Amino acid sequence: HAIRAGLDMGIVNAGQLAVYEDISPDLLERVEDVIFDRRPDATERLVESAEGVRGEAGTTREVDLDWRESPVEERLRFALVHGVVDFVEADTEEARQGFARPLQVIEGPLMDGMKVVGDLFGSGRMFLPQVVKSARVMKRAVAYLEPYMEAERQRTGTSNGHTQGKVVLATVKGDVHDIGKNIVGVVLGCNNYEVIDLGVMVPGADILDTAAREGADFVGLSGLITPSLDEMVGVAREMERRGMTTPLLIGGATTSRQHTAVRIAPSYSRPTVHVLDASRVIGVVSDLLDPVRREELDRDNRGSQERLREQHAERERRPLLPLAQARARRPELGFDDLPVPSFTGTRTLEPDLETLRGWIDWQFFFHAWELKGKYPAILEQPAARDVFDDANALLDELVASRALAASGVYGFWPARAEGDDIVLETGVRFPMLRQQAAHGDSRPNLCLADYVAPEGDHVGAFAVTILGADGLAARAEAEHDDYRSIMVKALADRLAEAFAEYLHAQARRDWGYGGNEGLAPEDIVAERYRGIRPAFGYPACPDHTEKRTLFGLLSAKELGLDLTESYAMTPASSVSGLLFAHAASRYFAVGRIGRDQVEDYARRKGMSVVELERWLRPNLAYETD
Repeated sequence: HAIRAGLDMGIVNAGQLAVYEDISPDLLERVEDVIFDRRPDATERLVESAEGVRGEAGTTREVDLDWRESPVEERLRFALVHGVVDFVEADTEEARQGFARPLQVIEGPLMDGMKVVGDLFGSGRMFLPQVVKSARVMKRAVAYLEPYMEAERQRTGTSNGHTQGKVVLATVKGDVHDIGKNIVGVVLGCNNYEVIDLGVMVPGADILDTAAREGADFVGLSGLITPSLDEMVGVAREMERRGMTTPLLIGGATTSRQHTAVRIAPSYSRPTVHVLDASRVIGVVSDLLDPVRREELDRDNRGSQERLREQHAERERRPLLPLAQARARRPELGFDDLPVPSFTGTRTLEPDLETLRGWIDWQFFFHAWELKGKYPAILEQPAARDVFDDANALLDELVASRALAASGVYGFWPARAEGDDIVLETGVRFPMLRQQAAHGDSRPNLCLADYVAPEGDHVGAFAVTILGADGLAARAEAEHDDYRSIMVKALADRLAEAFAEYLHAQARRDWGYGGNEGLAPEDIVAERYRGIRPAFGYPACPDHTEKRTLFGLLSAKELGLDLTESYAMTPASSVSGLLFAHAASRYFAVGRIGRDQVEDYARRKGMSVVELERWLRPNLAYETD
């Protein structure tokens, strides 16, 4: 109504918007009577209607099956829009009986339903978890029809229809993270794109060979860890060398519009687009498939990337302090209070899932599903409440079945700071990097070694993992249940982070200063406790290669943990890092570093400068040859 009256923009809580078409005519009439003041008793009639749907505490919500009385085409549409899988095989068979070819069921009622899903998602009236549920219905229906379509192909030699386009997706070599990629694949599939998902740790040559062989319209690359950024650059360069014209899509948590503009796009002369999340991908690929819109998108994208490169160049011109001067600006910390842990060496931990469940930070769970809002307030949104309830139902199942297992190790060692290195009594050495930014004020230039005393101190280390998620997810995918597959992986990630938080609390108690914290869950999430647990590959210690030393110190492989060639941890739902007890310790970002520090760091690590530049490229304040 408002749009027809000229509304240009509205501010709404999209999570609480019902699908307009699903509002019953009687309720819709009463609501609009109130909004437009169409009758004097409008308020009383709406209140009367509300009394009829008042719920009692503890009652079970009845499932409305009136839609089952509709014709089969409408039933399939309803099932797709609402993600109901209970009757999909029976309804698909009934529809097949009414069409001359099984393909017509897909191109008719199934695609009609998915078009509604796509429209609702594109307009913000449906959310990602609901789309993934819709995809589950679609996949099961197609899987049911596949034997009939294959029999027809064998009998007649005919093809089974056309798609909007073909996309090759892959997580690049050395990286094992795929939740975001899988979600993008589901959204593309829901919009009638053929998705060839090559999985994780895929070499660039395999990605491009597949794209050429399949005649792909797009190549999509994903990655989470920073070394994956260089892998993406390598793929882009190889696409240019091969003379390919296929648009390149870039996504993943560690990617950005800026990195795509500065590092990847200059390596490939064809359209190279950073896709922020799954909600944007359909708009991008549909524009790139349209000759007119493709030219406009490419022009705008190149202009935006040029501006980002100029901004990056401006930031790169900001001065850095020479390493010696940065070291002279280390913080002045006291070491009068050096807690002594109750043991040295390592211990293993295997908490049950029910224990870890209470340590989950749900905020990032909703981020994985691209739902915006702060927990627990986000649960006021119906879409968030639904996915939260589904997650807890699955957690109940996982706890009861023990299908996932938590395995971890942690320990303490006498340690000292030696310059910017942390040296353990065992001889193990962790070289650290120092901030070189010229702050222009009294702020110190930090290094993690600053939080360790020159003598008589201790440092901790840990590694935790959740075992079994990959197998569970693979079984769900084999059953055409992307929703369950993604949910398993998302929960495993949250459980791994919960395990790290649980272990850190135990370590603080073992260190002698965390026994009386009395922290509420929100205090834990806000990290209102003493000490930090920085992870290699993150801003305070961005060098992933130090994970090798860490894993050796902890004998982490004995727990089932391992590292890929790019130092991604396997299983993917794993967390590791160091433990610091100093009361002043805090997280920070090393940021840009100069050639002088890279050369010094390479000497301390016993690694060539060229090799080290590869691993620290996102932090380099200079261009390499």
